[in-house]
Amino acid sequence: MTLADALSIITLCLLGIPLIYIIYAFIRKRNAEKIMNQEFPEEWERIIETNLTLYKQLPKKLQKRLKQLVLLIIALKDFEGCGGLEITDEIKITIASEAAVLILNKNTINPYPNLQTILVYPHAYVASSKQAIAGNLAIEDLPSARLGESWQYGDVIVAWDHAKQGGRNMDDGHNVVFHEFSHQLDQESGSANGAPPMDKATYKTWGSILGQDYLDLCKKYNKHQKDVIDSYGTTNPAEFFAVVTETFFEKPFQLMEAHPKLFKEMLLYYKLDPRDFS
Repeated sequence: MTLADALSIITLCLLGIPLIYIIYAFIRKRNAEKIMNQEFPEEWERIIETNLTLYKQLPKKLQKRLKQLVLLIIALKDFEGCGGLEITDEIKITIASEAAVLILNKNTINPYPNLQTILVYPHAYVASSKQAIAGNLAIEDLPSARLGESWQYGDVIVAWDHAKQGGRNMDDGHNVVFHEFSHQLDQESGSANGAPPMDKATYKTWGSILGQDYLDLCKKYNKHQKDVIDSYGTTNPAEFFAVVTETFFEKPFQLMEAHPKLFKEMLLYYKLDPRDFS
């Protein structure tokens, strides 16, 4: 510990911040810095270059930041294979690099803090969902095929074949990793409602613009009209934010043309303009 570090701790203690919290935060910051400063293996970077087409278009500064975030995600999160899938370096690095894109310009040493485990299926999987029947007097389990899920505390689930395809094809508007990890960002506010954590002054504008665009999208698809935002975005505000995130990163010019105010809000939130890398 340097003299500057010791003085910082003493100052924070004098301000009334509990010592145990200060020490914990200090250790976590040091551990994160140690992880991010590790040498990034060349074979890992080759995987990113192959499976994340966006990577080569990023400036060197953001390439470096992405690799730091990949190191953090791999070090701090558990990866588990499901459905007979064996987790490999390619799987971990590909998913981590796509997840890192969403937080490239966010100042964090603890990416996706509520997330503990990334569960990976080889392809689409079947899971049960609850649905009310007989006038809400009973509940039945309905199996459905899924490409991914995001739980507020604990897990993200993705289908590996779609995660890999999503990183390699960055202009079709669909990316399961972007989708599920944007849910993680949303859920950091305490609930999945399409409004991730942000300052209070921003919430009002965010809610007004995203709320109106969500309603407009629902009306549009009810009239069987098309939009650059996929129809799945009409499911609820949380899914709207996740689908718009996919569109923002993969079809930025089209989103800007069709929904300029919405595009501006996404720019302000992600602090990144995908048009620069398209």
